[in-house]
Amino acid sequence: MKVLMIGAGNMGATYAEGMAKSNLLNNHKLQIYDKSAVKLEEAKEKGIFDVYADLKECLPKADIVFLAVKPYHKEELFEEMIPMLNDNQMFVSLMAGVTVQTIMEGLNKKKVVRAMPNLPAQIGLGMTSYTASKEVTRLELLVVRNLLDMTGQSIHVESDKWIDASTGISGSGPAYVFYFMNAMLEAAKKMGFSNYDSRVLVTHTFQGAVQLFNESDITPKTWMDRVASKGGTTQAALDSMEENNVKELIEEAAYAAFERAVELGLE
Repeated sequence: MKVLMIGAGNMGATYAEGMAKSNLLNNHKLQIYDKSAVKLEEAKEKGIFDVYADLKECLPKADIVFLAVKPYHKEELFEEMIPMLNDNQMFVSLMAGVTVQTIMEGLNKKKVVRAMPNLPAQIGLGMTSYTASKEVTRLELLVVRNLLDMTGQSIHVESDKWIDASTGISGSGPAYVFYFMNAMLEAAKKMGFSNYDSRVLVTHTFQGAVQLFNESDITPKTWMDRVASKGGTTQAALDSMEENNVKELIEEAAYAAFERAVELGLE
């Protein structure tokens, strides 16, 4: 099976590098195409890809084509791709906000998968949600899932609506965590800790909390209750967050990302 990644930016390169290790490639190197000579040179230096600067040399022979370009490049890309396509190819989009129907109409092809990746795929801890047109078979969907799982975990969702919703949770979610971490780092430094000690305090606190959660079936609320004692320091912090509506603000932020994803699909 031959897999082509169109776009060697951060997300395209990350997913390509993960998928290049898949046994599904049957000893074929994953193909990468990009218009940037710099990006192609970076990909070539890894030694695990077949790198192309001409779409005509790679697109016609690809079985699965991943689309990892900026959404505003899609019309130009689709126009260039159409003369080189065949009916047996399947297309997997990593483009934010671009619906399955838009891709089907843009390429005039029926087998389309839309995926929402996230940044931790760079270290093999990605979370990818995906949906597909009805013409994609269960076997084809399993192949796509196996490829996506090379970068972490994936879940199948029923429609574009849930891809947009997952954008607000997992797609944009790492930025929310970094936002919270940044605030805690700043607080630690204001308390007098060094940059190094602040980083150690914050990163290990996050890692430990996530590990505790993953190794149990206890809800976050129960863990909060276990950490906090009446009249204690943790309860003072939680009370402050409640008084300042932090929970509601985080929910609103997630919905803002969700709504923006929907808007992008209409543009």
